[in-house]
Amino acid sequence: MKGKKMKGSGDRLDPRRPVSVWRSQDLVDGRPAQALTMILRTRGCRWNRCTMCGYASEGAPASADDLIAQFERGMERCSPEVSVIKIYTSGSFLDPEEMPAKSRDQILRRLQAAGIEKLIIETRPEYVNSSAVEECLSRLQTEFAMGLETANDLIREQLIRKGFLFQDFVRASEEVRRLGGGVKAYLLLKPPLLTEGQALRDAIASVRAARPYADMISLNLCNVQRNTPVERMWERGEFRPPWLWSALEVLKASPPPVICDPVGAGTRRGPHNCGLCDASLAEAIRKHDLTQDVSIFNDLNCQCKKAWQKLLELEEESFGNPLC
Repeated sequence: MKGKKMKGSGDRLDPRRPVSVWRSQDLVDGRPAQALTMILRTRGCRWNRCTMCGYASEGAPASADDLIAQFERGMERCSPEVSVIKIYTSGSFLDPEEMPAKSRDQILRRLQAAGIEKLIIETRPEYVNSSAVEECLSRLQTEFAMGLETANDLIREQLIRKGFLFQDFVRASEEVRRLGGGVKAYLLLKPPLLTEGQALRDAIASVRAARPYADMISLNLCNVQRNTPVERMWERGEFRPPWLWSALEVLKASPPPVICDPVGAGTRRGPHNCGLCDASLAEAIRKHDLTQDVSIFNDLNCQCKKAWQKLLELEEESFGNPLC
């Protein structure tokens, strides 16, 4: 559930150009740091069944040499003040079919030679093993991000179709930590078929359940991606992305550090309120990322907050049926 910041030029499916590259200031190890993020265009996630994920449409049959070329294009945006590199593949960096050993090894060597302090990659838990983790950690400090989405196995399996259990995440997390790596857990606010209130409560419970196994929690606000079951539900009026008020409630109730990038905030397909307050709430969420100070949210208000609160009440009275 990453956001897209800057598209590469040329053919949108060019296997030698990354999907997107951008610079940002992020909270890393408790302090703000300059980060460079790149999304490499791989053949895509081998699982490719999650109900909310449309990243498979961005895939291309990239070879090991193609992936190295994409990485080098991304590194053209690097500069001395960048201390963190985030490499996303819309799948798993540790999957040898998606990221061949040759390209992974060369990327790691290049980052080590460049003096990068920290690498953040994404992977499904089934690809986490001692050899793959040690390969990364032998070159530089690495954080392994996994899309847990929820601590509730029923929601993850039946509504998101993630294909693994909470215990699989725990096993992978413990293996990474045993070897000295860091763990980030992605959690999803508002999977399909949950009411706003159910989604809010599930996200809070999931943060608390994942906290012992993750050094960082990233709250992802469900957006409507193309060619997904969620999009088809949204088109039929059966799904609404989460309210930004709900995101604030989760952040306020969660032990830090918890970060959240409100991708698509204020759009019909993204998390939104009434349209009048979306920008101010999204900006407050981004400020919270760097400070972890929930008092940033204290003075936020809008007439639509009462509508959101009433929605939560009415959903309870509708016996759990989502009101879109």
